[in-house]
Parts: sequence; structure tokens; C-alpha cells
Amino acid sequence: MRAIREAALTLVAFVPLLTGMGCEAGDKKGEALQQQAAPEAAPETAAERQSQTTSVRESKPCGIAEWVDFLMINDIKYVHSPEDGPDVNEKQLGDEVGRVGYTLNENACSDHVSRNGDAAYVPAGTTIYAMKGYKPEFRVIADNKLYQASENVNAATLGDLLDIEGRTAKVSLESGRDGSAIGDFSVEASEQFVRQLLALPYVGWDAVYNKTRHESGVFLRVHLQDGTSLRLVFYPKGNGFTPGAFGTESLQELIMTERARIKAAAGM
Repeated sequence: MRAIREAALTLVAFVPLLTGMGCEAGDKKGEALQQQAAPEAAPETAAERQSQTTSVRESKPCGIAEWVDFLMINDIKYVHSPEDGPDVNEKQLGDEVGRVGYTLNENACSDHVSRNGDAAYVPAGTTIYAMKGYKPEFRVIADNKLYQASENVNAATLGDLLDIEGRTAKVSLESGRDGSAIGDFSVEASEQFVRQLLALPYVGWDAVYNKTRHESGVFLRVHLQDGTSLRLVFYPKGNGFTPGAFGTESLQELIMTERARIKAAAGM
């Protein structure tokens, strides 16, 4: 069920889906027993952890898995999406905040439970950096790619998850079919949207998914002043947002009013 919820969150963000087949029954139990029998000392390097974990996996019949391009450190899951901005350069690298300890691609089964140091595709041993100008709880850089926070168990509000206050250029409406731009919110509506959005309590994607799983969403993109952006999906009936918050009636009305105005102007 969790794999389905994560796939749904990924689908609306237009990044690859986790579609692989699961391991045979008993995989988790068998792995736990092998870990108990292993020496108490944990792998000291990324290469050692990769080698140790891969040797366990080699004896297990896993299906083919295609992973969301994510990484996880400090209990925060970050996702890379090409639509959010171009590859970064060395001038944007901040302080080192971690290293990749294990690469899931071609090593892990599709039911793998992510933990700190995991990455879908970034090679083990790769340094993870903060991105200059942003809190590392929101954005990090690895393998010359930008990763944005999608889950943070320590966030109390969306403002804790998304470090975009005072950085927004505009908000736009996108097509749910191909992601193309339809039109922009007014300047005033964009400001109101961001202000109200960041104040919403963060409840996590699972809570929103459980209430909106059968609902079509309204695709929005928040454009930042540095030329990057992030996509949000709003579910009107459930009044829910990715990556995990429920809106107010005021914010719901603002979004639907701007959506109607933009679609009318576009002849839709």
C-alpha cells in the first residue's frame, strides 16, 4: 500500500514511478535474520555498506524496479525532477551535509524501506551539499543535480518543508495532461497563495492521499526568483495539497477563482 501511495505522489510530480515487482515473501524477515547474525560493527564507508547490502541482495530473487530519483538524509526525503530547474554548477554548492551510502538501482528490491544515506541513482560515496541561498532542509545538491524536499517528519508547517518565503516570482496553472503552462495567477493572488500555503500544517502525503486517492488534481507551479520552480497539486474536493497539507476554505476559493479566470482567458 505504501508503494502505491508513493507512486501516486510521484505521478503528479511527473518523475519516474516505482513500478517494480516486489521480492518474494519473507524477504524482510530473512534480511533481518542475516543482519542479526552479522558482526555488530556497522560498515564504516559508503563502499563497505554498498558491498555488504548488495551481497545480501544477490541471493534474493527481485523483480525489475524503476525508482523515483530521490535521496534521503537526516530523515528528509528529497526528489529530483528535471522540470524544477537546470543542473547546478559548482558556484551553487554550499557546505557538505552528507554522503550517499547505498544506491538502490540494480541493488534493492521494490519493497526496500528507505533510510538515511539511501539514493535511487546517485552513486554510493557521492557527497551531498547544501544549496547556497536555501536551507538544506529544503534543497540539496548531489551529482550536479538539484533535489527538493518531498517528505520531512520534523516539519510542522509547509513553510518548514518549503523554503520559498520571499523568493516567489509567480504562481501558474499547468495542464494535467502534458504539464504545459496555461496561464498565471495575478500578482496579488500569487502573493496571497504563497502566504497562506506556507502557514498550513504539514501532515504528510499519506494523510492527503487517503482522502484524495480517487480525485483529479489541479496542477500548479510556483516559480522562484532564481529561475527554478516546484510543482504542487491541489485536490479541490479533499482540499489537499502535495506534498502533504490540507487547505483552508479561503485558499481553496482563491485557487478555484484563479483557475476559472485563467481557463476562461485561454478559451478552455
